[in-house]
Amino acid sequence: MSTLPTPRLRLLLGGLFFLQAHAIALWFVPFSSVLKQHGLGGITAWAFASSGVAAFFSPMITGVLADRRLSPAFLLRLLALGMATLLSLTFWAIEKGWGPFWVLGLVQILQFFSAPTWGLTSMLVLAQLREPGRHFGPLRVWGTYGWMLAGLLVSVVLHADGSTVTGFAAALAWLGVAGFTFLLPASPPQAARSPFAWRELFGLETFSLLRDPQHRAVFLGAGLLSIPLAAFYPYTPMHLQDLGVLGGSAVMSLGQVSEALSMYAMARLLMEVRLPTLLNCAIAVALLRYLLFATGTVWGLVAGVFLHGICFTLFFIPAQIYIEERMPKEIRFRAQALMTLLISGFGNLLGYLGCGVLRSWCEVGGQTRWGLYWGVLAVAVAAVGVYFRLAYREPVPALPALSK
Repeated sequence: MSTLPTPRLRLLLGGLFFLQAHAIALWFVPFSSVLKQHGLGGITAWAFASSGVAAFFSPMITGVLADRRLSPAFLLRLLALGMATLLSLTFWAIEKGWGPFWVLGLVQILQFFSAPTWGLTSMLVLAQLREPGRHFGPLRVWGTYGWMLAGLLVSVVLHADGSTVTGFAAALAWLGVAGFTFLLPASPPQAARSPFAWRELFGLETFSLLRDPQHRAVFLGAGLLSIPLAAFYPYTPMHLQDLGVLGGSAVMSLGQVSEALSMYAMARLLMEVRLPTLLNCAIAVALLRYLLFATGTVWGLVAGVFLHGICFTLFFIPAQIYIEERMPKEIRFRAQALMTLLISGFGNLLGYLGCGVLRSWCEVGGQTRWGLYWGVLAVAVAAVGVYFRLAYREPVPALPALSK
């Protein structure tokens, strides 16, 4: 019997990725430009770091609920409605000139709704696939298309790279995501219900996964790599602006071109290339990207942006499939939540704040020494590569029993 999802199921799962990625990119990619345009550039690092704060709590809570209590589609619907409401309020506050503390507070609340959404969607899709390694990439690539379309819509159609229009457009897109969840197949919780406990709500038992050396290398490697990679979205548009490049959102969408190509190649790569090789290649591409950024040239930035999709696909997609294939089904949403906590919580919080401090340190006379900035981050990526090579060890296969 064929293991390929039915055409209708492929359309639904791919459509979900498309709509959600489109909704995220509409506001997230131009957000640093919006803040700068409205005199709030000084809170950029803190605004982006709010996603890290949120990732310490809401993904784990959502993962527990999806595993044990509520339908993942229902949870996603609630989160999407929350995103639509909070985006409208946040960008309205920016437009009306509310103070930075009010804006930061609203962004933080918004991020509590945003943090679990992508991981929840990924696991919801993976749960519908019999062979995730073969079929996840061609479905996940529709998220890349949605992200690319958002960049072109913001820069080319709306001409709104620094405008609050991006936030209101994103709110409408999230309403579309909420409506789309009614079309998704039923996916009840996989774990048996049990009496409510606070320890269960926060998923503390999930941290026991890190006792396994392989799990620890993959989870911590993803979290550590996220620290230097956190500079990409907040500061690449700023560097492009300093170089006089217009339409930064459209330029940033070039990363999704390589991401799409990588997604189509992922099925074959997963069958022919070992997991640690893929992860090491991703780290090498990330290092090359920041070295290109450090040249301080338009061609270096454009080439580095193009490499973003390859880096992302080779590391984070195999990591998600690792969870689907190596974890018991009754804890997969919680395992994905732990990955989100380490990437978006630990990694992004330290990354956004640390990269913000680094940029201030590299600033002289109101001008950022971008070559130094990206060079330091390249060293950080190289250090993560050294850690992963030392930490990841394939299990030693047991010797066959001797015949008597």
